[in-house]
Amino acid sequence: MSFYKTQVPLTEPVDPVDLEDYLLTHPLAMDSGPLRDLLEFPSDDIEVIYSPRECRTLVSAVPEESEMDPHVRDCVRKYTEDWAIVNRKYHKLGTGFNPNTLDKQKERQKGLPKQIFESDEAPDGSSYQDEQDDLKRRSMSIDDTPRGSWACSIFDLKNSLPDALLSNLLDRTPNEEIDHQNDDQRKSNRHKELFGLHPAPEEEEPIERLSIPEIPKEHFGQRLLVKCLSLKFEIEIEPIFASLALYDAKEKKKLAKDSTVLRQHGIKMISENFYFDLNSEQMKSMLRPHIPPAAITTLARSAIFSITYPSQDVFLVIKLEKVLQQGDTGECAEPYMILKEADAAKNKEKLEKLKSQAEQFCQRLGKYRMPFAWTAIHLMNIVSSAGSLERDSTEVEIAAGERKGSWSERRNSSIVGRRSLERTTSGDEACNLTNFRPATLTVTNFFKQEGDRLSDEDLYKFLADMRRPSSVLRRLRPITAQLKIDISPAPENPHYCLTPELLQVKLYPDSRVRPTREILEFPARDVYIPNTTYRIQMEGH
Repeated sequence: MSFYKTQVPLTEPVDPVDLEDYLLTHPLAMDSGPLRDLLEFPSDDIEVIYSPRECRTLVSAVPEESEMDPHVRDCVRKYTEDWAIVNRKYHKLGTGFNPNTLDKQKERQKGLPKQIFESDEAPDGSSYQDEQDDLKRRSMSIDDTPRGSWACSIFDLKNSLPDALLSNLLDRTPNEEIDHQNDDQRKSNRHKELFGLHPAPEEEEPIERLSIPEIPKEHFGQRLLVKCLSLKFEIEIEPIFASLALYDAKEKKKLAKDSTVLRQHGIKMISENFYFDLNSEQMKSMLRPHIPPAAITTLARSAIFSITYPSQDVFLVIKLEKVLQQGDTGECAEPYMILKEADAAKNKEKLEKLKSQAEQFCQRLGKYRMPFAWTAIHLMNIVSSAGSLERDSTEVEIAAGERKGSWSERRNSSIVGRRSLERTTSGDEACNLTNFRPATLTVTNFFKQEGDRLSDEDLYKFLADMRRPSSVLRRLRPITAQLKIDISPAPENPHYCLTPELLQVKLYPDSRVRPTREILEFPARDVYIPNTTYRIQMEGH
């Protein structure tokens, strides 16, 4: 009866035994011996190292602690305190650490020498089997040895040499010295990866897996540098403002309640807008009453975009704006579609009238903007085409609505030939933005803005239509312009670079140089990383 009373109820949870605590509180009963150290918990296993946290900007984004509430100060300190790194000296000896993966096993086996054992080796270096075959052939050729065995061959017995005598064979040697000699011989010439021949365990069903985490750091995807060089229209009557942004357009699937699969078009903006100004000083002077002197941080004409999940559906969308004026966008864009630079003398009076109207709108409504035109560039098509050319740099001209891959290649501002750069890739794994050759693009046509704004649904339809061979957009009357941009992989440590919070990144030698902006990324999918960056909420952003 007492036996049942001592049983633990099934509903009561049982805490597992802490092995380290048990070994520390219960002395070992085993006497001193060669295996005692295998049962003892090493006291020097854990090592704590404090690593200073690196700040990639000249000034920290975290505000001064004296200006904050004590509770907020404690929350913000996680962005400034040094890293406490806990190292375990004997971590690799545990069962949860398995370095014998398939790739590492193949790498280790490359250095393993060919194993030739004593039974397979002959005195002259040839194999024992070859020697036996040669002896057998010679024995069979002798008449007095019909059986053909080595032992029965008188010729072989007369020509055989005795084995070398073993020195000190009968000497009396202590057992400890023999064990020491055997131990030295076992360790001599032993390959460090001898057990690399053992097959790696199945990674899908590990018994235990422990990994050493990396020190948290700021997340960056594949970085792309875009430089805006020039923007020119057939007629120049008013200032035009431009912006760049990355969009990821793909077809999503949604499961309905009746188990039927519905297709839903989706488009996601994966970066913030990068605004740049390529207007001449004459055009900028029309807005001086409304625009204060520009700060150096607003004069950037190059930007670094980060793409964590590159795919075949990433587009670089370019939008143009102009000063707000009366009438819809179609009426405002009509002069840019019918007037040409070559006919400037013939249309001089009309151009003067348009400039006078533009100056009036700039004086009255210079603070306000209206959508004007837009275009898009299939980014992965540019990357694959530029990477396949056998040149250091590439200059291509892109017309809006042109079929994927059919662009004319230019070099040194002269057409050297036309050929199709049709490139097809399948799967997101083929999207690499780190090793393609820089390309200079000339966007020649823009689409007129329809309506007050360009909705995501309309933009997705346009982007999907641009990839079709018979694009509907190609039949529209375009706004002729020339926007030249450079696209290249971003350098590892660019100079004169600003973070999305407009903080100067090391190195920044001169504050008067036109900077390069890092554009904040909006990943298409979640990125699971610790919060290592303190973002400042900027006014007007």
